Amino acid sequence: MLRALAVDDERPSLEELLYLLNADPRIGSAEGAGDATEALRRINRALESGPDGPDAIDVVFLDIQMPGLDGLDLARLLTGFARPPLVVFVTAHEDFAVQAFDLKAVDYVLKPVRRERLAEAVRRAVELRATGRHGAAAPRIPVHEPDPDHMPVELGGVTRFVAVDDITHVEAQGDYARLHTGRASHLVRIPLSTLEERWRSRGFVRIHRRHLVALRHIGELRLDAGTVSVLIGSEELQVSRRHARELRDLLMRRTTS
Repeated sequence: MLRALAVDDERPSLEELLYLLNADPRIGSAEGAGDATEALRRINRALESGPDGPDAIDVVFLDIQMPGLDGLDLARLLTGFARPPLVVFVTAHEDFAVQAFDLKAVDYVLKPVRRERLAEAVRRAVELRATGRHGAAAPRIPVHEPDPDHMPVELGGVTRFVAVDDITHVEAQGDYARLHTGRASHLVRIPLSTLEERWRSRGFVRIHRRHLVALRHIGELRLDAGTVSVLIGSEELQVSRRHARELRDLLMRRTTS
């Protein structure tokens, strides 16, 4: 099981993150730090203890924007250690994904943190720890697609091919995109706009500046007090006003064809 350190200067966010981590059976212990300086002292103690010592830390769940030393600064410092803990960024800002993965982050989780999304980050950390890849956790993010039916993704140095038909929706994260299937999610170095153009003929449609969805995976279209959303599996995604009419028209055409 993983030994985790959560770092966030906002106490409610830190407590919520610790609650979610402690509820995951793959987390053996989770403790918190209120800023990067406190976290660095705790990590130094862990490194002195050794990977099997009582104070060891396997993974740090790290906020980015904090007063003083921020999360990116702390991650840069950790790259200088021989065996640093794995790093998962947990932030409200999507604009730092490129810097995060350049610093060999395991994952990049956006706030508000969803339980299933955090569970995916924990799964990645568990797999990488099992391979012994401390300090070299970040996969090489694929930049292009070898065939139209599959997208290459990498985890733990292994390239896997995700069938495009299995992708339920795509989430923009800066210059990256996160592909969601019914079982997992994968980050690729490609803008959402490129995937929108490439997969339009395969039934993908833009519903928001941050989301591209596969029409065949939409379970419900919900209208509530002037707002529109879609249900994909158990996840509800908001539809922006500018895309709502096009989405309704496309769904109507699919049901009558």
